Amino acid sequence: MPYFLEYIRKAAVLIEALPYIQKFHGAIVVIKLGGSILEDPEIFSAVLRDIVFLESVGQHPVIVHGGGKDISARLKAQGIETRFIDGLRYTCEKTIEVVDDVLHAEVNPRIVNAIHAAGGKAGQLSGKQVLEARKLESDSGADLGYVGDVTRVDIEPIRKMIRNDIVPVITPVARDAHGQAFNINADVSACRIAQALKARKLVFFSDVPGLLRDPQDESSLISTIRADAIESLIAEGVIQGGMIPKIRSAVEALAHGCEQVHLIDARLQHAILLEIFTDEGVGTQILPAATDS
Repeated sequence: MPYFLEYIRKAAVLIEALPYIQKFHGAIVVIKLGGSILEDPEIFSAVLRDIVFLESVGQHPVIVHGGGKDISARLKAQGIETRFIDGLRYTCEKTIEVVDDVLHAEVNPRIVNAIHAAGGKAGQLSGKQVLEARKLESDSGADLGYVGDVTRVDIEPIRKMIRNDIVPVITPVARDAHGQAFNINADVSACRIAQALKARKLVFFSDVPGLLRDPQDESSLISTIRADAIESLIAEGVIQGGMIPKIRSAVEALAHGCEQVHLIDARLQHAILLEIFTDEGVGTQILPAATDS
């Protein structure tokens, strides 16, 4: 009988997942991909297999992706300077052309093809088809060029894909009322899309386990926190740098219909499945403020 023990253990894992599979069947889950996921082939393949699993058990993943390193490499090859202002890429006319082309013609199909290879169904969706924007003014007042802020999300093209059991893979490039393309922060794009879709979950992958009270101590992971406690963590310096706009955008999404935000470590095998389908979870879960829930 001992050889059955491993099978029994696997069956127990499935039984633990069952109530979560039932609870989130039919749920829209917006997932932001970027950073190490796109740069490490092993992590990339593993994460996308997990996303195909979500699709297979009845959830509706919606992917929003970045591609900063690919963009920087193309700009360098073309002799176009890369510079950042207030943490945002200055985007001149030539740069926005490169951003749009790299994201839509290189990064996006790479994700779509990987999902197909894992047995799922996915489709390309340019952000210009669903995101409207206006020019973003920087905190310092400096001109950012063609960097925008999302003003409207047209959810119908996204919902059409979902109805056809296709995973939408969306680039963070928007357009204004005159058709001008704008570079949009991918984290912000994911938040606005989750907000518009009233997604059950918004998932960010990163290179850390989640929110840590002490960045040097992974055991200081904050497993669950409510949105109304976020500003105090910013004041304490627990949340800092580029994480601040990401988390504030997530809090805004929670205040306008998104139910839960998850911050998880892409380096941990099956992190998204462990976070969604187990009792303990593995990352940080952000819930709406007590007054919003």
